[in-house]
Amino acid sequence: MRTTIQYIESELKDFYPPSEISAFVRLIMESVFALSYTDMILQKDRVFHAEEQESVRKVVERLKTYEPLQYILGETEFYGLKLKVNPAVLIPRPETEELVNWILESSVAENARILDVGTGSGCIALALKAGAPKAVVQGVDISDEALQTAKANARLNKLEVEFSKADILNWKEYSWTVQNVIVSNPPYVRESEKLQMEANVLKYEPEGALFVSDGDALVFYRTIAEMALTYLVPGGYLFFEINENLGQEMIEMLHSMGFSEILLRKDINGRNRMMRCCR
Repeated sequence: MRTTIQYIESELKDFYPPSEISAFVRLIMESVFALSYTDMILQKDRVFHAEEQESVRKVVERLKTYEPLQYILGETEFYGLKLKVNPAVLIPRPETEELVNWILESSVAENARILDVGTGSGCIALALKAGAPKAVVQGVDISDEALQTAKANARLNKLEVEFSKADILNWKEYSWTVQNVIVSNPPYVRESEKLQMEANVLKYEPEGALFVSDGDALVFYRTIAEMALTYLVPGGYLFFEINENLGQEMIEMLHSMGFSEILLRKDINGRNRMMRCCR
């Protein structure tokens, strides 16, 4: 095993920082060989056969193109759940785990009806269902491929969440159930901010789930908030993951629409990334 780890470190040292390579090693060992960190220590002298070594080589070669490891392995972890991921869905981020945690610790999710708009892999909806088993959770997305992934993740984790297709920008064309909580992590990166994005994100992750026009950067938030005025119960809550540079604009928009208890929250890195308001 030590030889294989040294091979990974040597091949990737010109592409990634040491800390990221160490994370890659652990994930590769866990996903390809089903070895935990403890197993890696106890089996450090294990010798991998040729087929196993070839599997590692293929992963390493793809990593050299900056393809996200989660897509290469076809899976990731989110809020304690193992999820399937592919280029049809965004790779769930730690900041989104913080959004889920905020909802669950607010005690608004238990026994609630919850709608996740733009569900993607289903990560938010499934994590909320896992954390609030009595909640009735629904996720919607415009992408058929994303919905297939979300449904597969529900089966994988044995969680009962309804996933269905909807174009939120045309929400009036659909029948909706009144909700206690509506949550969304919609596209919010402005086209002008593309240059600040990491190359692997730009090359491999779905553009439609990431970017909005500079001319109307709040289009998804405004549309979801408009829908919430009809389909969120009085006293119900709206939760968003947001562009850290648009917090004040979000506050002003929600206030002008009549929402109360508007709260902007920082993530673990001190960035304004989450927002909550009450109808």
